[in-house]
Amino acid sequence: MKKAIHISGKRKRAIAKATLTDGKGIVRVNGCLLEHYEPEFARQKIMEPFLLAGSPTNIDVNIKIIGGGVTSQADAARLAAARTMIQHTPSLKSVFLDYDRTLLVADVRRKECSKPNRHGQARSKTQKSYR
Repeated sequence: MKKAIHISGKRKRAIAKATLTDGKGIVRVNGCLLEHYEPEFARQKIMEPFLLAGSPTNIDVNIKIIGGGVTSQADAARLAAARTMIQHTPSLKSVFLDYDRTLLVADVRRKECSKPNRHGQARSKTQKSYR
């Protein structure tokens, strides 16, 4: 592979940017090895595309995540990692889609913005008394 592959993934407010290059099978998230990333459920969620692909040993993946919460960051990183691996090895697409569609297709739901005269909430209404 001559060029690196750069792909991003989003979930709510979290944005993950993944870079796939030739290497030795090292996966880094925000500069630290994936094996040391905490919390554990987020680490397992990010590892899913690598486990499905059979842990390739000839590529390195570097993921940088900004914004959002822990779960949203994990989902964004998982999406970005799976998309970079599809660019590198197109035959993995059917494997990922059979396992979970959200590995390749982003969840476009976002937080609903707050409305005026609602005390900061998006949908709650003020009480009215007619008597």
